[in-house]
Amino acid sequence: MHVDLFDFELPEDRIALRPVEPRDAARMLVVRPDAAPFEDRIVRELPDLLQPGDVLVLNDTKVIPSRLYGLRVREETAARVEIMLHKREGADLWRAFARPAKKLNVGDRIRFGEHAEGTVCELTHLDAEVIAKGEGGDVTLRFAFSGPALDEAIARLGELPLPPYIAGKRPTDDKDVADYQTVYARDEGAVAAPTAGLHFTDDLFRRLDERGIARHFVTLHVGAGTFLPVKAEDTKDHKMHAEWGTVSEETARALNEAKARGGRIVAVGTTSLRLLESAAREDGTIMPFSGETAIFITPGYRFKAVDVLMTNFHLPRSTLFMLVSAFAGLERMQAAYRHAIAGGYRFYSYGDGSLLFRA
Repeated sequence: MHVDLFDFELPEDRIALRPVEPRDAARMLVVRPDAAPFEDRIVRELPDLLQPGDVLVLNDTKVIPSRLYGLRVREETAARVEIMLHKREGADLWRAFARPAKKLNVGDRIRFGEHAEGTVCELTHLDAEVIAKGEGGDVTLRFAFSGPALDEAIARLGELPLPPYIAGKRPTDDKDVADYQTVYARDEGAVAAPTAGLHFTDDLFRRLDERGIARHFVTLHVGAGTFLPVKAEDTKDHKMHAEWGTVSEETARALNEAKARGGRIVAVGTTSLRLLESAAREDGTIMPFSGETAIFITPGYRFKAVDVLMTNFHLPRSTLFMLVSAFAGLERMQAAYRHAIAGGYRFYSYGDGSLLFRA
């Protein structure tokens, strides 16, 4: 399909730079199949929009401070570079996006942090070597530390990786440390938040429990590739970045049992949906899963596992807008986004949500 089909105009003032408070006070556009009217609701009303026996599936990945600023050292010359980690390849290996990548060659050394003379603690700085260089600024770094020591150094020297459409308009601050993390984040490894989950509060979970709506957790470590634009003219020429995820045996069994009882699978976020669809058989049975997925969902895809999707509003020409168009119908989502823009909905990571029922 031609990528232009997924383009739309979005006024700059629709891009949310801060989330609403409390989290579940965000607006939520309900999109049902066919020609049913759009419903302007709020996230707090989610229990009333679902049925007892439905099951929420949430991504419990935790965002790490994966943006690093360093100094490339090459003989007598040095240059400042920004590194965005996006995929762990080993105990001491990370793939990353470098900016400006043209300043880096294989074999170059990058120093992150400050190295004060006489300092005993080596974690005042962190060194890495460029061992491979790919396209689009992609580099592979081998760090001087590995395992937990590397994790500690990244946590101390890194910065929370707000999306470029927010970071380009204001600096990251202490408030973002809490705002850009779900209340149930547990498994460290993401470099972007599963933003649909940012709307949930403990009170909302309590009311979902009272309604008889269960929840289960999966893990998909969201990569920085989620921010990359689709540069190809046709969707068939776009290559997705792989992300690591897991669906436990216990979760797979619980979801299959819920479906057998007539409950619906409600994916909270496109990351949960992509992982569940990667783990599902053709007959819809969800299997335990552990590994990488690069699933790319566009209109024409036959969904096997997910019945309802809760998600935020996405970038034009993005793989995520293609996914929601596959789920609810391209024309339907084009109309929904026109409704949202005209109605003042807030877009992107800190913006409002939508609840989509599968076409």
